[in-house]
Amino acid sequence: MGIVGMANVGKSLTFNLLCKQNVPSDNFPFCTIDPNTAIVKVPDQRFQYLADIFKPQSQIPSTLQITDIAGLVKGASEGHGLGNEFLSHIQEIDGIYQVVRAFEGENILHTEGNMDPLRDLEIISQELIAKDLQIVEKKIGQISTKAQRSGNAELKQQLLVLEKSKNHLQNKRWLRFQQWSDKEIEELNKILLLSTKPVSYLINISKKDYLENNCKFIPEIKQWVTEKGGDSQVIQYSACFEQEIQDKTEFQDKSQIPKIILNGYSLLNMHHFYTVGTDEVRAWTIRKNIVAPKAASAIHTDFEKGFISAEVISYKDFEKLGNQAFDKFAKKMNKQGKDYIVQDGDIIHFKCKIVK
Repeated sequence: MGIVGMANVGKSLTFNLLCKQNVPSDNFPFCTIDPNTAIVKVPDQRFQYLADIFKPQSQIPSTLQITDIAGLVKGASEGHGLGNEFLSHIQEIDGIYQVVRAFEGENILHTEGNMDPLRDLEIISQELIAKDLQIVEKKIGQISTKAQRSGNAELKQQLLVLEKSKNHLQNKRWLRFQQWSDKEIEELNKILLLSTKPVSYLINISKKDYLENNCKFIPEIKQWVTEKGGDSQVIQYSACFEQEIQDKTEFQDKSQIPKIILNGYSLLNMHHFYTVGTDEVRAWTIRKNIVAPKAASAIHTDFEKGFISAEVISYKDFEKLGNQAFDKFAKKMNKQGKDYIVQDGDIIHFKCKIVK
């Protein structure tokens, strides 16, 4: 996940809070030039429960990579404010946390002169679309003549997808929220366009508005998000408040940081299964809706080819065993074949043969 937004909206502070690191977050534009990247632990009470049961020598939880990308300005797609370099960084991430400033404060500079969440949302949206349009038009120029002369079916398919994309982008539409066939999606995935990426909107509000759950900008922000595509989540938080409570355990139930991390993890279509034992309890991150042999390849690539079966117990069934879980869970596991779709929280033991 990459943290994206206008300059001076709280991105680097949010990155620090999510990653518990200390990168510069000073009050001036372009404080971040090169992306900062960190691996964060995905909050998971189930993992901790399993670790408490097995007391393993090693514990390896699921993780999420987060990158803090320097602030964008209006005109970034045309190179303003080092924009082309920053936009290229967004190409390299899988999903976007867009941080939006929705708190007053003249002491915090804004590149547009004043605070306006809807304007900032629109600027970022249009800059990403403009960059995509540049990429698509360049691709069309590269393959159009070749596709027409050669009659190559694959090139013609690419050209059709590019022309369709160009039409949507010229009409200021995010490609992610348009209708695409499976073949078209395959073509789009090759190009790494910015407006195809999933987005979570993080609305940075004042401490007062957060504690009172009364930020006047939230309804219009949610309406804007719905009108643009609809399925993106809007999470309101206060970076200022989060900074105050980050080392105070008694206030952690008021923190939005776990929710933000989990939302990003889910946004990337990820979940995990567990392997357990006294030597190691480990969470293995996989894409949702994949079958057991493919899940086994997360442990070792040879396991997919040599897959025999999977012995599975759901986390809920494991938890129901209570104090007897350690001794009895193995007898409660169900044997599953190659067509079994691994569920979030499954505890699995794979049986595989060695493939030479």
